[in-house]
Amino acid sequence: MSFNALVVEKDEEGKTAAAVQQIEDAQLPDGDVTVAVEYSTVNYKDGMCVGSGGGLVRNYPHVPGVDFSGTVETSSDDRYKTGDKVVLTGWRVGEAWWGGYAQKACVKADWLVPLPDCLSTRNAMAVGTAGFTAMLAVMALEDHGLKPADGPVLVTGAAGGVGSVATAILANLGYEVAAVTGRPETADYLKSLGATQIVPREEINETVKRPLEKELWAGCIDAVGSAMLARVLGQMKYGASVAAVGLAAGADLPATVIPFLLRGVNLLGIDSVMKPYDARVRAWERVAKDLPMDKLEAMIEPATLADLPALGKAILKGQVKGRVVVDVNV
Repeated sequence: MSFNALVVEKDEEGKTAAAVQQIEDAQLPDGDVTVAVEYSTVNYKDGMCVGSGGGLVRNYPHVPGVDFSGTVETSSDDRYKTGDKVVLTGWRVGEAWWGGYAQKACVKADWLVPLPDCLSTRNAMAVGTAGFTAMLAVMALEDHGLKPADGPVLVTGAAGGVGSVATAILANLGYEVAAVTGRPETADYLKSLGATQIVPREEINETVKRPLEKELWAGCIDAVGSAMLARVLGQMKYGASVAAVGLAAGADLPATVIPFLLRGVNLLGIDSVMKPYDARVRAWERVAKDLPMDKLEAMIEPATLADLPALGKAILKGQVKGRVVVDVNV
């Protein structure tokens, strides 16, 4: 049996090229569960893997796609049976293991999560790694005491995938959301998701000499890193927490320890790739409960496998808004 997949190949000069090809079932990696993929999505890592690989892809030819949702076709593991709806994010699928940019995927059973009954496979990929990470960040802030009455929560990179879902979830939970964006044209979009304040990126992305500024934010979900994260740390309220989920502006952190020592600020690292199973189930259950489906629908940009090479380039340039949902069967 053959099926469609986006295949990335590398030539003798080290240049990569991605195109939709027909591949055979026998070419799939050895796993416990074969899934008939219905939807995938586009994350920053996907942009890297569709392009040069960014050091994430070691073996070619390669099928990217760090997320997918679909229906179990065959399973050698008792936890899953034919017809079960499942979702996969993380575990280096789409990087070190063939991923979801194909009509079929074969993976380890431990990497899958049963899809909550009230979520469709399309909704699951509108959430994807970005939304899953956003939910983990919200949960981490809550676990460190954040409550709606504490004051505004800052979301950086708010028009991106993580930021969009984080904004919608926080607003639905009753938080006042201050959304940071460098794209003024996204202001109405962010307000439609529930943001009550739009913060222009240029107001907050420069390093300042003062390690502490006025206490502004009760919490923060940061997808940017670098100078912006350093600046935000000095603006947090006493005892507040920042959930760090990304490094769109870089992996450096030109900050001091003063916010931690004098204001008791917490910097929480959020990893979604290797998150244990029980925490994944809890997060997906919270997504189904706390993310308004109408707001999720407003984030969706539809795409096909053929669109992925261009979308991969666009997301690396910060030109993708909201959540791209890839129908692999179109």
